[in-house]
Order: sequence, then C-alpha cells, then structure tokens
Amino acid sequence: MRKLMILLVVLSTMMLSACSFLDSANQSLQYADQATDHINKLSDFAEQAPQMIQDAATNPEIKQQLEDRLIALKEDIVQFNIIDAPALAKDLHQQIVEKNQVLLQEIDQALASGHLVLDQLQNSQIIQTINDITSFLNRIENLGL
Repeated sequence: MRKLMILLVVLSTMMLSACSFLDSANQSLQYADQATDHINKLSDFAEQAPQMIQDAATNPEIKQQLEDRLIALKEDIVQFNIIDAPALAKDLHQQIVEKNQVLLQEIDQALASGHLVLDQLQNSQIIQTINDITSFLNRIENLGL
C-alpha cells in the first residue's frame, strides 16, 4: 500500500510538471503570434509609407489616411508594450519594447500639435526603426519551436 501511495505521488508530480511545461509552451506560442502580428503591422506600414508620404504632399485625403495610420500604429505599439511576455521571451520582449519607445517618440514628433507634419515624417527615422524591429522576427519565430 505504501508503495502504491509513493507511486501515485510520483505520477501526480510528473503530470503536474507536464501540464506546467505545456502551459509554458502555449504561452510562448501565443506571444510569438502576437509579436509576429505586431511586427507585420509595422512592416506593412514601412512598405506603404514612402509612397503615401509622397502622395500626401499633394492629396489631403492621403495625408489624413497617413495620419490615421500613424495614430493606429501608436495604439498598436502601446498595446504590444503592455503584453506580459512569457519567461522564455522576456529579454526579447524588452528589446522590442525599447525600440517601440523610440518609434513612439518619432511618431509623436511627426504628429506635432496633434496633426501630421509631413516634413517631420519625411525627416524621421521611423522606417529605419521599424526595420530594426523587424530584425527580431527570426528570434520570435524560434519561440514557436
């Protein structure tokens, strides 16, 4: 009887460990999906922004669309920054958050006084900062392994 109890305790401990491992893996996969989605949004903006900036100089509707995209991008960045990353991704998340903070400052400068200032946007490093953030994509994809 005593051996049976010991065996049950050992099996229970092993099952709890397995559940904990599966939960950790699931959290890592969720984070990888969220981070990939975030970076894809940034990348899409970086691809479309140069043409939009050029068109915005002569088209007020495009300028408004560009301003709206920057505002939405800001909101996405803020939401991503408050994600509670799993232990496996804490360092990576912190690096992305630091780059996101730089990006937020650059967007704020382009949206001086609440409206898009094209000269500020054209002279900013927004596209380069987004490219820096995009470089984390391989590390994020490896979280899903």
